[in-house]
Amino acid sequence: MHRKAKLTRRNVQYLSAFVASLALLALSLRATASNRVRLFPKYTPGETLRYQIETRTNSNGKMETPIENPEAASKSKQTVSLILRLDILNPLPANNDPPGSVRIRATYEKSSATFESDAYDPASSKITDQYKNLEGRSLEYVMEPDGELAHIVGLDDLLANRSVAENVHSWMNGLSSAARIPKDGIEVGQKWSSERPMEGVALGGLIWRNQSNYLRDELCYSTDGPPKAIATAQPAGASASCAVIVTQFKIIRNGDATPDDYARQALDTSGTWTGSGGSLETISLSTGTLIRSTQTATQDMDVQITSARSGSKMHYVGHVESQSEISLLPATPPSAEPQP
Repeated sequence: MHRKAKLTRRNVQYLSAFVASLALLALSLRATASNRVRLFPKYTPGETLRYQIETRTNSNGKMETPIENPEAASKSKQTVSLILRLDILNPLPANNDPPGSVRIRATYEKSSATFESDAYDPASSKITDQYKNLEGRSLEYVMEPDGELAHIVGLDDLLANRSVAENVHSWMNGLSSAARIPKDGIEVGQKWSSERPMEGVALGGLIWRNQSNYLRDELCYSTDGPPKAIATAQPAGASASCAVIVTQFKIIRNGDATPDDYARQALDTSGTWTGSGGSLETISLSTGTLIRSTQTATQDMDVQITSARSGSKMHYVGHVESQSEISLLPATPPSAEPQP
């Protein structure tokens, strides 16, 4: 025979406390889930966004080549100013894009650049002209559901220029911040890491390693004129809030193989390439749209390039400082002032 357990007052107290702790745990888990946000752009076909993009780069360097050039420039300064219009197009079934991908057309409404150096540089006027020639031209690309970019077409002639190509990749990576955010969402106070390979450089295996922190939520503010709260697509009665994300990054090297572009030309590269920097981003909580991004970075290079055919060598030592700012503008540009 089994003895029946007596339910004493103490048993009841323990049971009540246990049930209460389970209820608190369930509420805690529910609150944690509700506080997580997924900051991926919610673009609508036919929608238009406009961004102002400013970059400044200061370089100091010395190039040693088989033919000495005492008049070669050692210091340079480049500034680039763009106004970019993004038109969200209907998704296309081509290229086997993942479901939810969006095709975007980026048009340069305005584009200008200045280039200064401490010596005559015939390339400076060419760079200025190339950026001026961007005005009115477009490129198209696909943004996949995870924020990754693919199938870039257009501007092939200008993308062959390293300076222009680096600038294009810079603003594209800046606007696709969703690709660097955990796919299962984030909450205030959360920290995470991500990596992005460096492209178009002389050394292989270089990676930007990012350490990010979801710092806080705040009102979304306009980026043109005096600070004021801006309206984003919000449910009735909701406020226009933005997530503030701070990122620190540095360059690491994973492997020392010569990049394919150099190896195909029978060139071997070696040396060091280090760098670090940080960024501050504000992203709309309701739409996942980037509102503003500022970034600073420094890089130090000591690179040697050797020809496997002739044995000739080129040695470059340099230091680069860069700043960039991306700001969301009103979707419709201000009307031109009437001429007198």
